Amino acid sequence: MKHSARALLFLTSVVALSPVALTTELTAQVRQTSTKAANGKRIAVLGEVPHSGFENGKPRQQFQPHPATQDPSRLVTTADLTKWAKELNNWGRWGPNDTRGTMNLITPQKTVEAARLVKAGITVPLASWLGLNKFKYEIDTDRRVQGEHWMATRNWMGVPQPNSAVAFGTHDGTVSHMDGLCHYAGAKVDPSRGGRPGEEEVTYNGYPFIMSAETGCPKMGIDEMGLQYATRGVLYDMVYLKGGPDGDWNDPTLPIFVEDLEEWERFTGAKVGQGDVMIVRNGRYALRAKEGAWQYDRGNGGLHASVVPWIKSRNIAVLVGDGPNDVQPSGVEGLGRPVHQMMMAVLGNPIVDNGYPEEAAAVAKQLKRWEFMVSWRNLDIPGGSASPWNAVAIF
Repeated sequence: MKHSARALLFLTSVVALSPVALTTELTAQVRQTSTKAANGKRIAVLGEVPHSGFENGKPRQQFQPHPATQDPSRLVTTADLTKWAKELNNWGRWGPNDTRGTMNLITPQKTVEAARLVKAGITVPLASWLGLNKFKYEIDTDRRVQGEHWMATRNWMGVPQPNSAVAFGTHDGTVSHMDGLCHYAGAKVDPSRGGRPGEEEVTYNGYPFIMSAETGCPKMGIDEMGLQYATRGVLYDMVYLKGGPDGDWNDPTLPIFVEDLEEWERFTGAKVGQGDVMIVRNGRYALRAKEGAWQYDRGNGGLHASVVPWIKSRNIAVLVGDGPNDVQPSGVEGLGRPVHQMMMAVLGNPIVDNGYPEEAAAVAKQLKRWEFMVSWRNLDIPGGSASPWNAVAIF
């Protein structure tokens, strides 16, 4: 049985929240900053504002856009995204038949360079599998397919043998996964947004958007994006930036701007570049471990849409966040996940949601080194809209 493409595309489950009206007083207070000492250097820290993603010390379940996203000097509109879709577009950059997008930037030479970063021989995971390990429904797990583990049996030479079996949604809220480039489609006339009635929808590189229950994504599925990679990873620890070396997590609606990323680069000396994996930590897992699960897909620290042109200028291969990557709510009227939309449909830049940077952050802080080798292998899922991302950081 065929299902409508709209019903199958995960984008339809993203609720676009309109920004709240803000007073001049609120906006003025957003950019107040203070500083904290960290390893002898000073780091800018966003000042206190009359807004929080917390209530009684725990994450809220209903969220409003952070005031900083509504500052007139920072506000991103759909008109801005339309303009950027023309200026930043990667369609045809690697040929008309390309299905790998920016992962073409992970060359053999890039892998050799990444291998030279291995000095201490320390390996840590960059992936979370909470949806399989805890076997219970949580508010931040996928609400369509629940992770399960059960024991199947088979007869081997007349003796019953137990065999583990697992089932889970690749887009589960606690499973690190790389989205297939078919996961977000846009209007052919303007890929910065979804198609309107009567408009043709396409994925990266202008491929017609096709998805069905039988075949998944016949084009731009995870199986067409290359399976195994090794390259340089750079960790942007926004918890350290905002709270110092002893920080635990950021506010669940805190937006990250270009100046935050560049302040971090000045502090660490590590800058993300061509063919790299950019990993952004906001402390989701630390907060979850302390206060429990919340609807992180509606309230989570992450990148503001204004960061997209900066990312394009850096030519990264993959973007990784410990939540949905986009700050939630996005603060962009009418579009819940503008970073996803632009990165995937316009730039062909794969995204990893729900990455797990906690252990890498601890090692990086100890070694005072925030760059390392990253390797992973995607599952060869025919027409898959995503693959679990089983990446390892090697210091």
